[in-house]
Amino acid sequence: MRTAAARLLLPTVLALSFAVQAVGALLPSVPLLMAATVVGLATDIALHRWQRNTATALGKLHATVFVRQAVRDLLLVTGLIRIEEQDYETKYLGLLCGLLLFYALHSACQALAILVRRTRTLPVVSRNIDASPLRLSPAPPALLMHRSGQRLLTFGLPSTAGLLATAATGSARWAAAGIALSAALAVVAVGMLLLRLLPGRRPVTSKEALEWFEAWLAEYQPTVGMYFSGGASSAYQANMWLEPLARLEGRPLIVLRERFMVRKIASTDIPIVCLPKVTDLMRLEHSTLKMLIHPSNSGKTSQVLRIPTIKHAFVNHGESDKLSSCNPYAKAYDEVWVAGPAGRQRYALADVGIDDRDVVEIGRPQLDAIEPYAGAPAGPYTTVLYAPTWEGWDGNPGNTSIIEAGENIVRSLLADPGVRLLYKPHPLTGSVDPRAGAADARIQEMIRAANSLRAAEHPDEGPAPSAAAELAHRTAELDRLTTSSFRASADDAERMLLQTVPEPGRAAAVAAATAAWEAAYWASFPGWEHRIVVGAGPTVYACFNVADLLVSDVSSVISDYLASEKPYAVANTSGLLEQDFRDTFPTVRAGAVLASDASGIPALLESVRHPEKDAYAEARSELKLHLLGPSDPPSVVRFNEAARALCAAADGHRTGMAVRALSAVPTQRDTGSTLDNERVRG
Repeated sequence: MRTAAARLLLPTVLALSFAVQAVGALLPSVPLLMAATVVGLATDIALHRWQRNTATALGKLHATVFVRQAVRDLLLVTGLIRIEEQDYETKYLGLLCGLLLFYALHSACQALAILVRRTRTLPVVSRNIDASPLRLSPAPPALLMHRSGQRLLTFGLPSTAGLLATAATGSARWAAAGIALSAALAVVAVGMLLLRLLPGRRPVTSKEALEWFEAWLAEYQPTVGMYFSGGASSAYQANMWLEPLARLEGRPLIVLRERFMVRKIASTDIPIVCLPKVTDLMRLEHSTLKMLIHPSNSGKTSQVLRIPTIKHAFVNHGESDKLSSCNPYAKAYDEVWVAGPAGRQRYALADVGIDDRDVVEIGRPQLDAIEPYAGAPAGPYTTVLYAPTWEGWDGNPGNTSIIEAGENIVRSLLADPGVRLLYKPHPLTGSVDPRAGAADARIQEMIRAANSLRAAEHPDEGPAPSAAAELAHRTAELDRLTTSSFRASADDAERMLLQTVPEPGRAAAVAAATAAWEAAYWASFPGWEHRIVVGAGPTVYACFNVADLLVSDVSSVISDYLASEKPYAVANTSGLLEQDFRDTFPTVRAGAVLASDASGIPALLESVRHPEKDAYAEARSELKLHLLGPSDPPSVVRFNEAARALCAAADGHRTGMAVRALSAVPTQRDTGSTLDNERVRG
C-alpha cells in the first residue's frame, strides 16, 4: 500500500499544480500562479528523475512532457494577459512567437537526436575487438540524445523563470530574456547534433560495418564459440561457461543476440559479437566457426541452428533432476553434453527423443576450483551455506524451499550458537511468485537481526583494522582489471571504441586478482558474522570452499557441490514421502532430507561436527561419480575432446557439402551434349 501511494504522490501533485495554476491565471493571483508553476515544474523534473515509468505512462495518455510544458507556459501567458488587462495583444504577441520558436527548436532537436542515434546504432556490437576502423567516437551528452523530457524541462527553465518574473514585476523584458535564453540553448543543441551528422563525424554505414565484421572473421578465424540469448537476469548462465570456453583448443568466440547482453557478460578476453538481426547472424555460415555450445534454450536459438556449417552442442547452465534439465528442445542440437552417467540416464528416462548416441559425457569443467572435503569444521563455527533455488515457471511447490521452509531452515540454523550462516538466494528469486520474494526479504531481515545480537555478544571479536583496507584495495584492483569506466551517456558505439583488444596476460591477472579478492572478502568480517551473499561476488563456488554444509533444493547446486564430497541436505517441499523423494530425484540419495519444519537441522549439524555419525560419506563418493563422471581424465580434458570431435564432424560435413556441390555442376561434355540436344529439338 505504501509503495503504491508513493508512486501516486508525484502524478497527483502534478495534476493539482495544473489545476491551481489555472485558477491563479484566471483570478488572476500572482502568488498562486507562481507557486503552482514552481511546484509543477519541480514535480515534473522529479518525475523524470525518479519515476520514469510513470512519466512514460503519462505519455501513453498523450500527456507528454511536451504537452505539459506547453500547457504550463500557456497558463503563465494567460495569467499575464489577465493581469495586464489592456494593450496585451502587442505586448505578448512576441512572447508567444518566441515560445513557439522554442518548441519548434525542441522538436528539431528531437528529430536530429533520432537521426544521430540511428547513425550510431550499428548492425554489430563488439567487445574485446579492435573497432577503430568503424570511425567510432564518444556519444553526445545524454541530455541531447536520450532524455527528451529532461531536455525540454531543462531548456525551458529560463523561459518559465522569465514569465514568472514578468508576472511579479509587470515588465515583459524578463519573459523575453528567458525565452531568448531557452531558444539559444535549443539552437546550441541543434548545432551540436548537426555536427554529428557531417560525413566525417559519423560512424561507417551499416553495410561498411558488416563488411568490417566479415573481414575481422576472416582474419581472426574463430573455430569454437558460445551462443547465448536471454533476459538481463539470465547472464549468469553464460558467465559460468566463460573460463571453460577460454581453455578450449582453437579460437573462441561469443555470439550474442541482445545488445544489452554485451554489458552483462563478465570479464573475459574472448572476443564478443552481438548480431541482433537474423540476416546478419547468417553471415557466420561462411566463416571458419565450426561449433557452438549453448548454455540455455531461447526463442532465438532456432535461428542459429539453421546454419548448416556449424555444429551445435547443448551444455545447459547446470544439471539437476528437474524437467528443465531434459527439455525436448534438446532434440534440435547435434549433441547434448552432460556431466556424467546421471545426465545420460535422465534423458533416457525422460523419453524426449534424444538419441543416446548424441549424448556426450564431459563432466563439469567449471568445478576444478572446488576444494575437496577435509573433515569436520576446524574452527569454533560450522559454516552452513543455504542456497535455495528459484520458484521456476511451472508453479511446482517442490521447486524451491524458500516459500514453505526457508524461514524455518534459517531460524533453526540461527538458533545454533555455533553456526555461521551464508545465505545465497538464486538471482531469479521472486521473479515469478511474489511469495518467494517476500520470504527472501523476511529471511534477510532475520539474518540482519541475528547479526545485531551477535555483535552485542562479541564486541571485541572482529577482523583486523587493516582487513577493510585490504578488501578495498583488492576490490579496486579487480575492478581495474575487469571493468571499463564509461560516461553515463556512453552508448554501444562508445563502449565498442573503449573495449578493444585486451592486453596480453590480462586473463591470468584477473584470475590472481579474483583469488586475492575472495581471500580478502572472507577475512573482512568476524568469524561469527552471518552473511547475505548476493550480486556477482563471491560466487557460489567460492562459498562452497568455505562451507562445511550445504542446504539447498533439487537443483544443479547440489550436483556441483558434490565435487567437494562435503555433507549436504535437500529440503523436501514437494509433498512426496521421503523415500519417494529420494527415488524420484537421484541427487538427493547421498544427503539428508529436511522437512518443511526443518526439525532435522540439529541432527544434521551433529553429523557434520562428528564425521563418525555421517551416514552418507560413502554414498556421496558414489553419487559424485554418477553425476559428474570420473576424475580421470579431468573434465577439462573431456570437454576439449568433445569439442575437438564436434569440430571434426563439422569439417566432415563441410567436405561432404563441397563434394555434393561439385557433383551437381555439369561437366563440359555434359554441357555440350545438352546444347546439342537443344539444337536438335530446336
